[in-house]
Amino acid sequence: MAYQEKRLRRIYERTSGRCHICHKKVVWANYGRLDLRGAWEVEHSIPRAKGGSDHLTNLYPACIGCNRAKGSKSTRSARAKHGKVRAPLSRGGRLWARIENAVAGSLLGVVAGSFVSAEGALVGSWIGWTLGYLKPPE
Repeated sequence: MAYQEKRLRRIYERTSGRCHICHKKVVWANYGRLDLRGAWEVEHSIPRAKGGSDHLTNLYPACIGCNRAKGSKSTRSARAKHGKVRAPLSRGGRLWARIENAVAGSLLGVVAGSFVSAEGALVGSWIGWTLGYLKPPE
């Protein structure tokens, strides 16, 4: 199926340019190009053969090998073969996950530091925020 560039870009950016099955990086310019590294296709999470739609929420980028191997199987089983349980986060999703990690780390730091002193709570909060933010969200 042919997709307009704007729609294709939105599909690509849903996972920050990663295959939603194996999480390997795919290359924007290699869409549909079988012979190139990072080649990818648009994959239907729920296959059309099983009633899946062409709605954006059902479309993900997938490297050609993963897409062809998945066929009409479930996305869950295809991801499980690669040890994955969900699609990679978008850029915005990664940012929110980092912020959530930072807030959680900060709260833990405050609690741990407050056992020492008020200054310990401040230092613990700062350390917790930093470590939480630096923790990779995926």
